[in-house]
Amino acid sequence: MKLTLLEKIALGLSGLTALTIGASILFAPNAFYASYGITLGDDANLLSELRAPGAGLAASGGLILLGIRRRALLSVSVAMSLTVFVSFPTGRLIGLALDGLPSGSVIAALAVELAIAALLIAAFRHRLWQPASPVPAAHPAR
Repeated sequence: MKLTLLEKIALGLSGLTALTIGASILFAPNAFYASYGITLGDDANLLSELRAPGAGLAASGGLILLGIRRRALLSVSVAMSLTVFVSFPTGRLIGLALDGLPSGSVIAALAVELAIAALLIAAFRHRLWQPASPVPAAHPAR
Protein backbone atom coordinates (compact mmCIF):
# COMPACT_ATOMS: atom_id res chain seq x y z
CA MET A 1 0.00 0.00 0.00
CA LYS A 2 1.31 3.45 -0.92
CA LEU A 3 1.63 6.19 1.62
CA THR A 4 -0.96 8.94 1.44
CA LEU A 5 0.15 12.56 1.34
CA LEU A 6 -0.95 13.01 4.98
CA GLU A 7 1.11 9.97 6.02
CA LYS A 8 4.18 11.28 4.20
CA ILE A 9 3.76 14.69 5.84
CA ALA A 10 3.32 13.12 9.29
CA LEU A 11 6.39 10.90 8.94
CA GLY A 12 8.43 13.68 7.35
CA LEU A 13 7.58 16.19 10.08
CA SER A 14 8.12 13.73 12.92
CA GLY A 15 11.34 12.35 11.45
CA LEU A 16 12.81 15.76 10.69
CA THR A 17 11.84 17.05 14.15
CA ALA A 18 13.39 14.06 15.94
CA LEU A 19 16.53 14.16 13.78
CA THR A 20 17.02 17.92 14.26
CA ILE A 21 16.41 17.93 18.02
CA GLY A 22 18.50 14.80 18.54
CA ALA A 23 21.39 16.17 16.51
CA SER A 24 21.20 19.48 18.38
CA ILE A 25 21.40 17.69 21.74
CA LEU A 26 24.19 15.45 20.47
CA PHE A 27 26.42 18.14 18.95
CA ALA A 28 25.46 21.32 20.86
CA PRO A 29 23.81 20.39 24.17
CA ASN A 30 24.73 23.65 25.91
CA ALA A 31 23.16 25.78 23.19
CA PHE A 32 20.12 23.51 22.87
CA TYR A 33 19.31 23.52 26.58
CA ALA A 34 20.11 27.24 26.90
CA SER A 35 17.12 27.81 24.61
CA TYR A 36 15.01 26.33 27.44
CA GLY A 37 16.72 28.52 30.03
CA ILE A 38 18.83 25.62 31.35
CA THR A 39 22.54 26.12 31.98
CA LEU A 40 24.51 22.88 31.72
CA GLY A 41 28.08 23.96 32.32
CA ASP A 42 30.99 21.72 31.39
CA ASP A 43 30.36 18.61 33.51
CA ALA A 44 31.50 15.78 31.21
CA ASN A 45 29.25 13.27 32.99
CA LEU A 46 26.11 15.37 32.50
CA LEU A 47 26.96 16.17 28.89
CA SER A 48 27.56 12.50 28.16
CA GLU A 49 24.22 11.57 29.74
CA LEU A 50 22.47 14.12 27.52
CA ARG A 51 24.36 13.34 24.30
CA ALA A 52 23.54 9.61 24.47
CA PRO A 53 19.73 9.98 24.25
CA GLY A 54 20.29 12.81 21.76
CA ALA A 55 22.04 10.31 19.49
CA GLY A 56 19.18 7.88 19.99
CA LEU A 57 16.63 10.54 19.10
CA ALA A 58 18.60 11.54 16.00
CA ALA A 59 18.85 7.90 14.91
CA SER A 60 15.12 7.47 15.50
CA GLY A 61 14.46 10.49 13.30
CA GLY A 62 16.60 9.02 10.54
CA LEU A 63 14.78 5.70 10.76
CA ILE A 64 11.41 7.45 10.66
CA LEU A 65 12.47 9.30 7.50
CA LEU A 66 13.69 6.08 5.85
CA GLY A 67 10.18 4.63 6.17
CA ILE A 68 8.92 7.21 3.68
CA ARG A 69 11.13 5.77 0.91
CA ARG A 70 11.60 2.13 1.91
CA ARG A 71 8.40 0.14 2.14
CA ALA A 72 10.11 -2.61 4.16
CA LEU A 73 10.77 -0.07 6.94
CA LEU A 74 7.32 1.53 6.97
CA SER A 75 5.95 -0.38 9.97
CA VAL A 76 9.11 0.30 11.96
CA SER A 77 8.97 3.95 10.94
CA VAL A 78 5.36 4.36 12.05
CA ALA A 79 6.00 2.52 15.32
CA MET A 80 9.11 4.60 16.01
CA SER A 81 7.39 7.91 15.25
CA LEU A 82 4.45 7.06 17.52
CA THR A 83 6.78 5.84 20.27
CA VAL A 84 8.83 9.04 20.22
CA PHE A 85 5.95 11.48 19.91
CA VAL A 86 3.68 9.80 22.43
CA SER A 87 6.39 9.04 25.02
CA PHE A 88 7.94 12.51 25.07
CA PRO A 89 4.72 14.37 25.91
CA THR A 90 3.76 11.60 28.34
CA GLY A 91 7.04 12.15 30.18
CA ARG A 92 6.50 15.90 30.18
CA LEU A 93 2.95 15.53 31.52
CA ILE A 94 4.20 13.25 34.31
CA GLY A 95 6.87 15.85 35.08
CA LEU A 96 4.22 18.57 35.13
CA ALA A 97 2.18 16.57 37.65
CA LEU A 98 5.16 15.65 39.84
CA ASP A 99 7.42 18.70 39.53
CA GLY A 100 5.14 21.62 38.74
CA LEU A 101 4.97 24.04 35.86
CA PRO A 102 8.15 24.31 33.75
CA SER A 103 9.18 27.31 31.64
CA GLY A 104 7.14 28.55 28.71
CA SER A 105 9.62 27.09 26.22
CA VAL A 106 9.18 23.62 27.74
CA ILE A 107 5.39 24.03 27.58
CA ALA A 108 5.79 25.06 23.93
CA ALA A 109 7.81 21.89 23.27
CA LEU A 110 5.01 19.88 24.91
CA ALA A 111 2.45 21.53 22.65
CA VAL A 112 4.52 20.75 19.52
CA GLU A 113 4.98 17.12 20.63
CA LEU A 114 1.26 16.73 21.29
CA ALA A 115 0.45 18.25 17.89
CA ILE A 116 2.83 15.87 16.11
CA ALA A 117 1.40 12.91 18.06
CA ALA A 118 -2.13 13.94 17.06
CA LEU A 119 -1.06 14.30 13.42
CA LEU A 120 0.53 10.84 13.46
CA ILE A 121 -2.54 9.24 15.05
CA ALA A 122 -4.82 10.96 12.54
CA ALA A 123 -2.62 9.96 9.61
CA PHE A 124 -2.18 6.31 10.61
CA ARG A 125 -5.44 5.58 12.46
CA HIS A 126 -6.69 3.25 9.72
CA ARG A 127 -3.41 1.30 9.72
CA LEU A 128 -3.16 1.12 13.50
CA TRP A 129 -6.31 -0.95 13.88
CA GLN A 130 -5.76 -3.34 10.95
CA PRO A 131 -4.67 -6.90 11.66
CA ALA A 132 -1.01 -7.51 10.87
CA SER A 133 -0.15 -8.88 7.44
CA PRO A 134 0.79 -12.52 7.49
CA VAL A 135 4.52 -13.13 7.54
CA PRO A 136 5.64 -15.32 4.63
CA ALA A 137 7.10 -18.68 5.61
CA ALA A 138 10.86 -18.78 5.76
CA HIS A 139 12.65 -20.81 3.14
CA PRO A 140 15.11 -23.33 4.57
CA ALA A 141 18.78 -22.59 3.93
CA ARG A 142 20.52 -24.88 1.46
